[in-house]
Amino acid sequence: MLEEERVTVILDAAYTCFTRHGVKRTTMDDIAREAGMSRPAVYQYVRNKEDAFRRLSVRLLDGALDGAREAVDVRGDLCARLTGILEAKLGLALRLWRDSPAHAAELLGVDARLSVDEIERYNTAMRDLIATVVAAEHPDVDAVEVAELLLAFTRGLEADLSDPEAPTRRLRHGVTLLTAGLDHTNDRPL
Repeated sequence: MLEEERVTVILDAAYTCFTRHGVKRTTMDDIAREAGMSRPAVYQYVRNKEDAFRRLSVRLLDGALDGAREAVDVRGDLCARLTGILEAKLGLALRLWRDSPAHAAELLGVDARLSVDEIERYNTAMRDLIATVVAAEHPDVDAVEVAELLLAFTRGLEADLSDPEAPTRRLRHGVTLLTAGLDHTNDRPL
């Protein structure tokens, strides 16, 4: 098995353990057992549990960002493309909630400090992606401000995932309202 494949197996195992037990209660023994490897073998690929969490976070964030980038290329109006971008972001939170209702808050927040640089990189990339899409359609508005507003709105929806259907429905409605407002800002810069 190649090194990259072993890392994938370890990170998959870490995800399973983190969603099952939470980050704090998961041990390296748990990850090794789930990966079907010895603990010393796991340590050849990840330094410790925090390293596994950080690397897993990068993988999850990069996956969401890839989904957001794919949404830019979807045919459709601005509303459809922005909705697709933000659904990729919201989808990550919904996935964690679905896979681990008991530990989703921990996975989404408490241990985010372990991945603060990656989260900042992800948020900046999302903001820039949204701003680029908005600026292409509405060069007369402050596209970065619109992007920040949309991201803040989406983060607010991520705060309550107890009804898994509501956030996506509300996201679509909110983006529809915001893009309709952008269409009427010709005389008033945002």
